[in-house]
Amino acid sequence: MKIRDLLKARKGPLFSFEFFPPKTPEGEEALFRTMEELKAFRPAFVSITYGAMGSTRERSVLWAKRILGLKLNALAHLTVAGQSRKEVAEVLDRFVEAGVENILALRGDPPQGERVFRPHPQGFRYASELVAHIRTRYGEGLSVGGAAYPEGHPESESLEADLRHFKAKVEAGLDFAITQLFFNNAHYFGFLERARRMGIEIPILPGIMPITSYPQLRRFTEVCGASIPGPLLSKLERHQEDPKAILEIGVEHATRQVAELLEAGVEGVHFYTLNRSPATRRVLERLGFKPA
Repeated sequence: MKIRDLLKARKGPLFSFEFFPPKTPEGEEALFRTMEELKAFRPAFVSITYGAMGSTRERSVLWAKRILGLKLNALAHLTVAGQSRKEVAEVLDRFVEAGVENILALRGDPPQGERVFRPHPQGFRYASELVAHIRTRYGEGLSVGGAAYPEGHPESESLEADLRHFKAKVEAGLDFAITQLFFNNAHYFGFLERARRMGIEIPILPGIMPITSYPQLRRFTEVCGASIPGPLLSKLERHQEDPKAILEIGVEHATRQVAELLEAGVEGVHFYTLNRSPATRRVLERLGFKPA
């Protein structure tokens, strides 16, 4: 089912989960278990990422098929970095042939070790161009989402410049957006207010990542530019050698975040699961959402 239709028909907040294509047979088995466990929470959709420079395109298409085979609604990520327009168009067509009705249109990150994005000579330069291509190719036959950055994209000159880029994607045909992860809800609410003032009315779903590992958290925040509130960072630093304590701190903080977001009336919450279920499951259960 198309996500835009799910959002219009919803009678309460929607939940969704992000996964990435595993590289090993053991990782595949673990992801199947994770999906089965989280499927019990009746997600509106689950998303499957698309590796840097198109590196996981085969596995991304395969896992989109597997998600659909589990009777889950699939949102396939599609990036333009490192690929020609023809290559991107071919992958898009393969997703559609597999039965995918929802695409998350992204520019993608530069290759590892590089800070500046360089478009492929025959490729799309911006995510907005990919959105426009999808609309030209499939019209309303697909529901198209995009990324939003509450604290600004790491490459943006300013929050205002970043919002202009976001509006260009919306005008190209976005139905909805999912934010980059954040740990301070004030950033999300501020972004939402600025977007609404600019006339952007599409649903903007907050992306939440329950913290499960201190070293992993530091890597993620360096890459995506998300800031960590001082009190939370101090608590994490005090317990950084205690994995169980870190998990509990992460679950507690994410639970408070989601509770506040739901109280504010968000349309839904998208969880960055890192292919693991325990933290996300605990958050949902603490909020009173029980598996079927």
